[in-house]
Amino acid sequence: MEDRSLDKALDIYAALITGQEVSRSNPETRDLYEEFYSNAAVYDVTVKLIKKLNLCIYEYNDGIYITAEEGNRIFGYTNDDVKHKLGLRLNKELYMVYFIMYNVLLMFYQDSASYQVKEYIKLEDVMEQVSNYLSQITSDLSVYSMDELEEDSFKTIALLWDELPAVTSEDKDKNRASKASRTGYVKLCFNFLISQKLFLDVEDRYYPTDRFKAVVENYFEEYKGRIYRVLGGESDA
Repeated sequence: MEDRSLDKALDIYAALITGQEVSRSNPETRDLYEEFYSNAAVYDVTVKLIKKLNLCIYEYNDGIYITAEEGNRIFGYTNDDVKHKLGLRLNKELYMVYFIMYNVLLMFYQDSASYQVKEYIKLEDVMEQVSNYLSQITSDLSVYSMDELEEDSFKTIALLWDELPAVTSEDKDKNRASKASRTGYVKLCFNFLISQKLFLDVEDRYYPTDRFKAVVENYFEEYKGRIYRVLGGESDA
């Protein structure tokens, strides 16, 4: 292996791991992108290096992106990491956030045959989606008492959502992320997704980035309905 190929592969890895966009459209990393695609040795070393570190590399729209594989404790997040980052305390709060994120994903992708049918979404769109989905899962929350529920069950998530007001006096401007309302929970999710460079916020409209599209579309190809089954579903979504 030539030293130059290894050096270029390390440069590409360093750019990706520090959150830079390596793409043809980014003037700061265009040369790295061209090296990745035009030099077979650089391509092979980069891919091997990234996979050795338990990372996934995805290619989308003249750009390359990485994300942590399952169980990656160095570059990924544990449940406790996400709780700490979002200011959550209880497991049911964490699963509520995950469920909202899952619904955000489904608003753009139902399956691998229907990639991205929306340009953007709004907070109220997500709230309506979550409410509709939970109403299909359980139609009578009043028959459940909290001490009979598992914290990671759909029923617990539905009960928590049902108890929340749509907004509070503090978050009527839709800019306050909190656990005090449905709007606040959705805003918590979007703040996290934006911090991961998965969404852009433009005048209360949330646009998916190319990174989001690369990760999600490759997820559907590789894992199909696994998220749905993990959350309690019985068939592929």
